[in-house]
Amino acid sequence: MDVTTIIGLIIGIGGILLGNILEGGHLGSLFQFAALVIVLSGTFGAVLVSSKKKDFLLGLRMAKTAFKKNDERQAKALMAEILECAKIARKESILAIEGRIPSMKDEFLQSAMRTIVDGVDPQVARQLFEKHIEVQEDKLLSAAKVWTDAGGYAPTIGIIGAVLGLIHVMGNLTDTSKLGAGIAVAFVATIYGVAFSNLIFLPMGNKLKRRIADEIRVREMVLEGALSIQAGLSPALIDIKLRSFLEDPQ
Repeated sequence: MDVTTIIGLIIGIGGILLGNILEGGHLGSLFQFAALVIVLSGTFGAVLVSSKKKDFLLGLRMAKTAFKKNDERQAKALMAEILECAKIARKESILAIEGRIPSMKDEFLQSAMRTIVDGVDPQVARQLFEKHIEVQEDKLLSAAKVWTDAGGYAPTIGIIGAVLGLIHVMGNLTDTSKLGAGIAVAFVATIYGVAFSNLIFLPMGNKLKRRIADEIRVREMVLEGALSIQAGLSPALIDIKLRSFLEDPQ
């Protein structure tokens, strides 16, 4: 689990609640179910209007990715697999790699290795896989945009909730003893909108974009590795080349 996400949420939300207490406020005054319903339903309703169904659903599924630790073991395992294939191609031939392809766990690596074994022209192979990577990146970024869009809509929906609360207060001006409390409750929706936007939705979208960049970088590493094997580079040179794609090259 990515502790930075958890710690960030605790510091961000906890700091605001603590500050409210230090200023003499009560936690109970910040918990208003009606305001929560208005902000969340309004925000995700707006996101649904602006997004495709598949992007929206994928964006929700990707949310858990923000809480996962960024582990480069998978990238290093792919790099080791590529180097092993390079050694086989060096000692025997590229065709000898074919026997290892079914045991490869990564589908993109399988496709890349199968392409060079089949003798596809390097330029054609590069164009084919770069287009595949580009399409995949666009798909994932469209899903991550669900969260950044939510971050843009939430503050405005919060203002709508505040205005609705004030309308309710103005409709009951005869009971002046409840005016202060009613106005305070009305502005809770604004707090929810701004807080959800800046503490959850926008940070979530940015974290997912970072995860997507990491995934695309690994795919680019796989492509370069496969093409380097096809070009006949030595395992040592391929090793140096692939390490540049790792955050920790050691």
